[in-house]
Amino acid sequence: MSIGEPIPELSPSRPGNIRQFRIKGQDVTGFDNESGTRTALVDLRYYENVLSPSVTFSVGIKETDNLLDSLPIKGGEKCDIILEDSQNGKLNLSLYVNRVRNVIKDPLESNYFLDLTSEESFANDQSRVVKRYDGKISDSVESILKQSTSGSMGIKTSKNVKVDKTLIKYNFIGNNKKPFTVCTWLASKSVPENAGKSGGAAGYLFYETQDGFNFRSIDALFKEQKPKRKLIFTGTPDQPIDYNTKIINYSVEKNIDLKNNLTLGTYSNESIFFDFYEFKYRERSYSVDEGGVSGSKDKLEHGGKDTFDASVTDKFRSKPSRIMTRILDVGTLPEGKSSKEQLENWKNHPDQPTFDAAKVMVQSIMRYNQLYSIKINVLIAGDFSLRAGDLVSCDFSQVNPSTSVGIDKRSSGIYMIASVCHRLTSKHTTSNLTLVRDTFGRKPI
Repeated sequence: MSIGEPIPELSPSRPGNIRQFRIKGQDVTGFDNESGTRTALVDLRYYENVLSPSVTFSVGIKETDNLLDSLPIKGGEKCDIILEDSQNGKLNLSLYVNRVRNVIKDPLESNYFLDLTSEESFANDQSRVVKRYDGKISDSVESILKQSTSGSMGIKTSKNVKVDKTLIKYNFIGNNKKPFTVCTWLASKSVPENAGKSGGAAGYLFYETQDGFNFRSIDALFKEQKPKRKLIFTGTPDQPIDYNTKIINYSVEKNIDLKNNLTLGTYSNESIFFDFYEFKYRERSYSVDEGGVSGSKDKLEHGGKDTFDASVTDKFRSKPSRIMTRILDVGTLPEGKSSKEQLENWKNHPDQPTFDAAKVMVQSIMRYNQLYSIKINVLIAGDFSLRAGDLVSCDFSQVNPSTSVGIDKRSSGIYMIASVCHRLTSKHTTSNLTLVRDTFGRKPI
C-alpha cells in the first residue's frame, strides 16, 4: 500500500472531511490537524472485518515538521478522530497508535504510515482467561468481555457488546488464553437459542465494529436484518431512482470452486470421535441435505434464493470429501459448584460429553465454508454508516448483446458485508466492501 494510491476517476466518489484528528503525546504536547502545522494527512483508511476482533486504522502522513521526533510518537498515544463522508455520515473513533511503518525521509519532507487500533486490542494482550466458566456460551462471552473478576483478567470494555443468545451450555476453563482467542474459539461451538425449535445452524462470528463488539449467529445476521442499502451496477453514469447507491466498479473474487469446497468438506464430511470413557469410537457423517441442528435444511438462512444443496449436483455431495477426528470430552467438567454436585451430575449422565461435538462441530465447520462460497469486492462512494455484518442488496446489470439491459438475477440479491474499508483522500471518499453469501439467486426483500 502506498500513499496516494489512485482511485478510479468516477463521479459518484466525492471528497469528505477530516473534522478532527488529534494525537495526545505522552507528555503535555500533542498534534491537531487544525493547529496550522505543516503536516498533511493524505490517505486515511478504516477497516472492519467479521473475522477480526479488532478494528484498525491507517493514516498516510506527509510532513516537514518532524512530528515523529518532536511529539514524540513512541506507541500507545491516544488519537481522537472524526471523519465525515460526502453525505454527512460520520466516523467517530478513539484509537491508539500501534506502530509507525514505511518511513521515507529526505532533506525536505518525511512520509510514513501510522497504524492505529482499539484500546481493547492492547488490553487483550495484557489479559488472560483463567477461571472456570459454566452455563450458556453467550453468558460466558459477555462476562469475559465486560468483567474483570477474581482469578481471571477480562478486558473490561466499556463499549457496547451485542451477543446473540446461545442454546447449549458449555463448561470450560480458560487455560491462560487471551480473551479474544477464547471468544473466537467459543464462536465455533455456538448454536443460536432458537435452533431447537426452528432449525438454525451452528456457527457464530466474533468481531468489532465502530459500534462495539459483536458475538453474532450467522443465521441471525441473515434472518433478523433488512438490507441497509440497495446498490446497483449499470456501467453507465445514471442511477435509477429505486436505489440508494451506485456501484463504481466491482470484481468477483470467488464464485464457483468445486475442488476447494470438496477439500473443505463443504457439501459432505465425516467425523470420527474417540470416546475414552467407553474406549471406542463413533462415526458421524454430515451433508448439506441434513440442514440445521434440528435436521431441517429449510430452516437455514441463506443470502440467495436457492438452497445450498442446489449449488452442486448430487454426484459430488453423495460421499464425504473430508474426514476429521476429535477426542470427546466425556466425564470432564460436569455441572455443579462443589465436587459433590459435580460427582452427582456425572453419575446421572456418565456417558454424556461436555460439548456435543458430534452434532455441532461438523455443522459449524460446514456453515463457515458455505458463507464464503460467493465473494465479491464492490467500490462505492464513501458511506460511513455501513458496518461489517450489515446486509446490502445488490443488482448487477446483465451481460446481453441486445440493446435491452436487464438485471442478472443469479448474481444479484442480498449479501453480507464481510469486511469494509472506508477511505478518505483529498479528492475522494470511498467505501470498499467485500460481500459474501452462500447461494445464488435473488429472493424478495
